[in-house]
Amino acid sequence: MINTFDVIVAGVGAMGAQTCWHLARRGARVLGLDRFDIPNTLGSSHGVNRIIRLAYFEHPLYVPLLRRAYEVWRDTETRYGEQLLFVTGSLDAGPAGSDVVLGSLASCREHGLAHEHCDAAAIKARFPGYQLPNGFEAVYQPDGGFIASERAITAAATLAMSAGAVLRAHEPVVEFAPIAGGGVRVTTTRNSYEAGRLVISSGAWIGKLLPQLAALCVPERQALGWFQPKNPAHFRFGAFPVSNVKSDDGHFYQFPVWGVPGFKIGLYHHLRESGPPEALSRDVTIADEQALRAGIRRFFPEADGDLLALTTCMFTNVPDGHFIIDALPEFPEVIVASPCSGHGFKFSSVIGEVLADMATGQTPAFNLRPFALSRFA
Repeated sequence: MINTFDVIVAGVGAMGAQTCWHLARRGARVLGLDRFDIPNTLGSSHGVNRIIRLAYFEHPLYVPLLRRAYEVWRDTETRYGEQLLFVTGSLDAGPAGSDVVLGSLASCREHGLAHEHCDAAAIKARFPGYQLPNGFEAVYQPDGGFIASERAITAAATLAMSAGAVLRAHEPVVEFAPIAGGGVRVTTTRNSYEAGRLVISSGAWIGKLLPQLAALCVPERQALGWFQPKNPAHFRFGAFPVSNVKSDDGHFYQFPVWGVPGFKIGLYHHLRESGPPEALSRDVTIADEQALRAGIRRFFPEADGDLLALTTCMFTNVPDGHFIIDALPEFPEVIVASPCSGHGFKFSSVIGEVLADMATGQTPAFNLRPFALSRFA
């Protein structure tokens, strides 16, 4: 006998878990499937915390989504009974006139966000952990902060199951096919299922299910490091905002000490190692540490202490750096919600809501045209 659901979600990470919850709370029969644990440390959503920020230098079109994301994160933590969103303020910094600074200012001005435009001296006076070079400037936005990433997935998955969703780990989807008369049949390593809709939110493994997107959606190895500050007071939660610092040395992002020991830092595109997810090394190396220390030594020298932790994760990038949120043109019962080009976690709460709308025939409240597959035609 075939198990039947309204919606099947392939990939129960940040977006998949939220999608399962939003569907289940609406009364849909939903099945969430993941090839690994729920949550796990093999994809894109681990590492203790992930940045959330309203002053979105990538493009002002993201700000309405972010405003709703904040609301849904607050709702998630209220219903789950655990704080998930922590406000620290955010800094977007770079040389005067850089795309990070100008983009952040554009989002603030277009959407009326509270912000301050600061030079390097003002930043150092206010946040002594930052030692930006002369000629650098930044946009400070007080609503920025971070989401406790693994706890957020745990919360969404728990809420989804409490609302009736069925979640199954270590059951990857192998293939899917249309059903005569509408719907989709999904085959896994364990079973076969049928549903009206299939949501694919499998991150770096999207090319396994959608070979036509494999060349477009490219997994990339990242590394995250935690370092003991020489002056811990300058990097504690409450004294140090989350930030992006972009220069000719790379685009670094950082967090205050929270949750685990150490000042956390990452580097977009890290060592530029791309390829199939199973081919990307999970091992950490001296080269990983050195790449992160280069940013610390230039911009945060008081954090250049002992290495406390080093781990890898994966981004999955498309050429223009934006998201894919769309139904397959040739198979509209299949909705694609991945990848997110390294900046999607913060949006997962609202995208879960959007995907639930799409999977139940409702019109989402946001302009999704910039995320359509047709832009790559």
